[in-house]
Amino acid sequence: MERTLAQAATQLGLTRPKLIALMREKDLLKGNLPAYPKRDRDYLRIKDGQWYHEISGMQYSQSTRVKQAGIRWLAEQLGLNLPDIPADNRDVA
Repeated sequence: MERTLAQAATQLGLTRPKLIALMREKDLLKGNLPAYPKRDRDYLRIKDGQWYHEISGMQYSQSTRVKQAGIRWLAEQLGLNLPDIPADNRDVA
């Protein structure tokens, strides 16, 4: 499962701008894309998007996605404590 930076920030107990600022400070992001996409490929990836605009034609975008393993990795890289994950009680009779 992949998350946007906003979703990852929520899971880490931060806001998206604060997460981006911390990631830039630690040289994990350049702009809003991974600074080292090959090195960090197990944790972050670049998502390519495209859409058609009636006047301007094809438009292209790139954004950062955080992989499942990237949440804990980001917390370690940024020196954050992960919030406790609530227990899953759905299978309790």
